[in-house]
Amino acid sequence: MAVASGVLAISPRSHSCSLGRRTRLEVTCKKKERDREHHYPFKVVEITPPPRSLGVRCFPANIHCGESVTIEGQTYTVSAVVHRYQLRKGKYEPSEKRIDVLSTGRYILNMYLENLLEQS
Repeated sequence: MAVASGVLAISPRSHSCSLGRRTRLEVTCKKKERDREHHYPFKVVEITPPPRSLGVRCFPANIHCGESVTIEGQTYTVSAVVHRYQLRKGKYEPSEKRIDVLSTGRYILNMYLENLLEQS
């Protein structure tokens, strides 16, 4: 898959992505990623410094923080789900769906350190 520079915008109705204003990229969910629930494309970013993009993946619309996901054989925990909207012609339209993830080990370590900080 070729990588182009620009802002990734995902349309929830047509499951299509556009990079900037010049190119249009169609993203569809694979059969094995689809089952009875509706799956939508999300941009996935691992947020450990430095942030690293894991590409566009399909997940259920009701994915939430703390949920465990497996990407390319590695287990991650969802740290944040971001839905961005942009004002166009007087209406707010979805412009981006993003999931911020941490490796499961790092997520557990962060929770342990936060508990230590609260107890001190």
